[in-house]
Amino acid sequence: ESSSRGRSFRALFRFFSFAMQRVGRFSRVLSRSYGAQTAAIRMSSGVPDSEPRFLDCFKSYYDRASALSNHQAGVLQDLRSCRAILRVEFPVKTESGEWKQVIGYRAQHSTHRLPCKGGIRYATEVDLQEVMALASLMTFKCAIADVPFGGAKGGIVIDPKTSTVETLERVTRNYTMALCQKNFIGPGLDVPAPDMGTGAREMAWIKDTYEQFNSMDVDSAACVTGKPVHAGGIRGREEATGLGVFIGIREFLNNESVVQKIGLSKGVKDKTVVIQGFGNVGYWAAKFLQESGAKITGVGEWNGAIYNDQGLDVEDLFRYWQKHKSFEGYNGKFYTAKNAVEILEAPCDVLIPAALEQQIHYKNAPRIQAKLIGEAANGPTTPRAHNILVANGSIIIPDMLLNVGGVCVSYFEWLKNLAHVRFGRLNKKWEEQGKRALLDLIEKSSNTPVSSDDRARIVRGPREKDIVYSGLDDTMSEACASTIATADEKGIDHRTAAMLLSINKVATAAISSGKMFSNI
Repeated sequence: ESSSRGRSFRALFRFFSFAMQRVGRFSRVLSRSYGAQTAAIRMSSGVPDSEPRFLDCFKSYYDRASALSNHQAGVLQDLRSCRAILRVEFPVKTESGEWKQVIGYRAQHSTHRLPCKGGIRYATEVDLQEVMALASLMTFKCAIADVPFGGAKGGIVIDPKTSTVETLERVTRNYTMALCQKNFIGPGLDVPAPDMGTGAREMAWIKDTYEQFNSMDVDSAACVTGKPVHAGGIRGREEATGLGVFIGIREFLNNESVVQKIGLSKGVKDKTVVIQGFGNVGYWAAKFLQESGAKITGVGEWNGAIYNDQGLDVEDLFRYWQKHKSFEGYNGKFYTAKNAVEILEAPCDVLIPAALEQQIHYKNAPRIQAKLIGEAANGPTTPRAHNILVANGSIIIPDMLLNVGGVCVSYFEWLKNLAHVRFGRLNKKWEEQGKRALLDLIEKSSNTPVSSDDRARIVRGPREKDIVYSGLDDTMSEACASTIATADEKGIDHRTAAMLLSINKVATAAISSGKMFSNI
């Protein structure tokens, strides 16, 4: 009997040894394939191979700021890495009858505050290190804006431009089911939002799928933000990130300390602006800046760019782009797809990279002429490029501060869903009644009538969008002021200042809440 057991054990051992060899061989092949794919992507985007990956860029910025923090090493080390990572893989049948294996990710960086919060992006370039970097960045975005969430991010390896709506819905619902099964989604756990390649439509699918699994959850609408208004979304969410970019640039240009350092006059008016990326964020940022008196002189996209030193009409250019999907033929200097990235080097006062990661690197950074650089995209500047720009006298408004508008208004949407009432519904008429009574008293006392147009404008109570805009303006103004003050006080750049502020907030929250099952 013992001899039989020995033979069985040896056979089992040989089987596992063989299996591990096969797994190791497969992993090496996969690693080589992944490495080649990543290199191809980096080459196509013009990023030098010697530049670090996005995740390594984040860690470099984090290490620089954490070195200035007084918190103990264990806490700082804990905040450097992601808390939990989910990788899912499932088959989806396309309209052609072909079965396609789809890979998705969800990373949760920190659970010092719950729920975790972060978008879901659809792109063929999605990979684990990118999702981890974006999740890490989200934690500190939320902290700088005093939004009580931990950071998370998700992504699916799929091309939304070539996939049919039916395929995208199947993929979205399968991915959501996987998140439900693994407890990676819920109003108090993890709340996704739109990102590159996704929008309100996908968020509505996520909400509907979650509700099928959680029909007894009265707060189920809060499981995802960025939804259409009719599905529990909030007015103002579409333009939130672009509006936040505008507010951040406005606050920096209105600060005496900032404008003195870069040699510009105060205010947005008459500043020349170049924007790379004319999607949702780039368009709204350009629109708000132009309405405030700035001159938009250049706009870039993946297949070309346009520059006109006399200024571009944002609305007219956007209509042209929507119709032709190209800037070619529009009034101005046209950059072809091959050299579209050179729009970053065009003369301007303010440069807004609002496209992809690592667009500004050590090779093109010395040629950038902008005095103020506002990072509307996530991770558009590598650490080496950052050092070059700062050494040349430019001021960078970091991504973790400037593009926080999206998560800020997502927070408002989450609150609306938990309260089950639209902002302004309970107080709009009450405020109008009070203003009307005050205006009547002023008219009676001064014996001066107020015109009907002025009366309507003064009396009108706040709509939901008014409250959202006000809340976002207050949040961004406070975050910009504290970042500028910290940078001036410590003599550091504004990226390091914003990161330092966020690190201290997150670390303090983590320590004060205690760490169960931890030696920290």
